[in-house]
This record gives sequence, structure tokens and C-alpha cells, in this order.
Amino acid sequence: MKQLQYKNNIYRTDSETATLFAKTFPSLTFYSKFIAIVFRGSAKAKRALYDNAEWCNSSINTLRALEIAGVRFEITGINYVKQLETPCVVIANHMSMLETVILPIIIQPVRNITFIVKQALLDYPVFKHIMRSRDPIAVGRSNPREDLKAVIEGGIDRLKRKISIIVFPQTTRTPSFDPAQFNTIGVKLAQRANVPIVPLALLTDAWQNGKRIKDFGKINALKKVHFAFGEPMWVQGRGADEHQAIINFISSKLQEWKKKV
Repeated sequence: MKQLQYKNNIYRTDSETATLFAKTFPSLTFYSKFIAIVFRGSAKAKRALYDNAEWCNSSINTLRALEIAGVRFEITGINYVKQLETPCVVIANHMSMLETVILPIIIQPVRNITFIVKQALLDYPVFKHIMRSRDPIAVGRSNPREDLKAVIEGGIDRLKRKISIIVFPQTTRTPSFDPAQFNTIGVKLAQRANVPIVPLALLTDAWQNGKRIKDFGKINALKKVHFAFGEPMWVQGRGADEHQAIINFISSKLQEWKKKV
């Protein structure tokens, strides 16, 4: 299984990897590689050959394709996930398609992981075979009560099988972070399952959301990608304090990163 190479628990894109062509046409450079990665993965998933190692291969190949297009990465705090003795619920903001395809190579080599995803992703042409092979928890996002039931029941089942869960509590991907749109479904799952939460702040707008097809927006290599995991926390009481702590962590990281631009 391929893995990222960390130095002092930090991964950074080493050096300038983009050619003059890639700098001029970053989207073309990336998507010409990404589409091939998805089709190869989908073909294997259709034949039930897409296991955890293949998932990581697809993910790291996508990360490398973004780096070749000029996108730089910084990933910190993975040690917080490594040090846990139990599965966990990772709760993150949601900006773009990038985190969905890059998080596997960050977390899967450390512990088994899956996502809570909208049902539409499981019906998406080509990509659906990959997603279905990962045993995700699907929600319709039209009935909050049914979604909560699916998340709690499906989440507890997977956590008992030592599969951690990635939750994006926002109702949709957006380049801005609005705490009012950040629901408590992940906190409720962690509380019911009695597992820790690991907050995750991310800045991934280098892969922009598309105007016609949301998953296929422009690649802006001038924007740096950040992932930062925070210290694990256990839910006490109803979880209001933990929910606010996650919001504060994400907000503070986004402010810190944007000041560096």
C-alpha cells in the first residue's frame, strides 16, 4: 500500500513540480491524468478488485497529478489519528471534490476509513463503482430524520467493525465556511457510538467547484492546499461544547491560512 512520506508528522510538497505547459494549462494537465485514474479504478471496482490498497493508489496518484499541475500541499496533525486506540469520527468542513479523493491516502494507511456521502454519488457514472466498493453510508439530504437514522445505524455498525467515519456536516461544498450550515450529525454519531472525534480543517479551493458540473471545476495552482487534524475529543453531555470546539478549530485554521496568502 502506497503512503505519503511525512517529516515530523508534516507532509509538504517538496519542490516545484510543474512544467511550463502545466503552469499554463493546470486544469488540462490534471484532468488528463485524473480521468484515467478514475476509469482504471472503476474498472477494477466493477470486478471486485478495488481494495484498500487500490483505493490508496488512486488517491496518491491523484495527489501527484495535482502536484504535477503545480498544486502544493501541506498536511499536519496526522499523528492525532495515529495515536488513537479506537476508531473515530473525523469531522471536517467541505470545500471541493479534492478532499474526497485525497483523504484516502492520508487516513487509510493509518486506519480503515469510509465516508458519509450523498446518495447521488453512488449513482454517479463511472465513479459510482469506486464509491460503492468503499462501503459508505448514503444519505438523501431531503429528509433530515431519515438521514440521521441512516448515519447512526450505519455509523455504529462500521465503527464496531473498526472502520472510522469521515463526516462533512455542511449541506453542500462551498469555498466559504458558514458555522450556521455546519450540523451536529457527526457529533451525535460519536456520542452514540462512544468513540472520539478528530476535527479536520481543510482549505482545498485550488480545485474549484464547476459551474456546469460541480465536480469538474478549474484547477488554480496558485492556491495552496491545507489539511490540519486537531486533537481528539470525547463527547461530554449533549455535545454542544465539542461542536463549538470543532467550529472554532476550523475557523481559526482558515483564518491562519488565508493570512498567509
